[in-house]
Amino acid sequence: MLSLRAQLVKKALQNSVKPLLSPTTSTELQRRVTDFGLQLNLLPLGTEITTTNIDGIPAEWITNRRQACSDSVILYLHGGAYSIGSAKSHRNLTAHLAKATGATILVLDYKLAPEFPFPAALTDATDAYQWLLKNGHQAQDIVIAGDSAGGGLALATALSLKDKHIPLPACLGLISPWVDMTMSGESVKSKADLDPMIREDWLNVMINNYAVDLPPESPLCSPIFADLEGLPPIHIQVGSDEILLDDALRLAQRAESQGITVNLEIWDEMWHVWHFQAGLVPEANQAIEQFAKLICPAS
Repeated sequence: MLSLRAQLVKKALQNSVKPLLSPTTSTELQRRVTDFGLQLNLLPLGTEITTTNIDGIPAEWITNRRQACSDSVILYLHGGAYSIGSAKSHRNLTAHLAKATGATILVLDYKLAPEFPFPAALTDATDAYQWLLKNGHQAQDIVIAGDSAGGGLALATALSLKDKHIPLPACLGLISPWVDMTMSGESVKSKADLDPMIREDWLNVMINNYAVDLPPESPLCSPIFADLEGLPPIHIQVGSDEILLDDALRLAQRAESQGITVNLEIWDEMWHVWHFQAGLVPEANQAIEQFAKLICPAS
């Protein structure tokens, strides 16, 4: 059973975020509200934030001075359907992840659609990973992680690196990943009323903003259709009540069928990227702690 806090937050999301993420709401308003609203929680004690620039790409380093104990670096790609979200909107999530892992986290403010459609975000993410390699970080010490569209982008980044014969990261960590722009998963319809955040009609607009004239099944837009062979282990967390549930389920099945090590966790009654509410909702705290153990086993 959900904790009381989770029940209250889930209801609040249904009444606030779901109406905001509507095709009739401007992208600019969605960006302003999410950048402000998603960072309201107090960050964990010891959190340190340093703004930086990765060859022209704005980014933030997130560490926890009380917990830093690892050589691991997590390249974190935020969600937001490739059109909203930022390092600022995800500070609470990434700060709690830094505390749980003891790792240093590089949160990338990659270019957003519709101003910068595909492949701008992918190019930024791939360039940032190569920047880490050039600056002394070993591939085996790097994790690429992300939530929602950032989860899809993390997977697409690994595929791009594989195609370029660049050393791959230790693993991929995907939270509620969006990996199918054809929207063909059964849960898109069957979970529509249960999902307190994400709407199919909004995602369809975001697909047009990002993919533009590309077929939605293009492997680097919808990496569930890509050749996954040779990728590092993939760790996935997803809520049972989100419309993207089948993206995670089908990705896990497809990856395993191609010889990839996969850990899939389905959290009962949880919503899309409930990790945002870390510090407020017990289930979010627990999920981040478990996610940390998956992607950084030494944490």
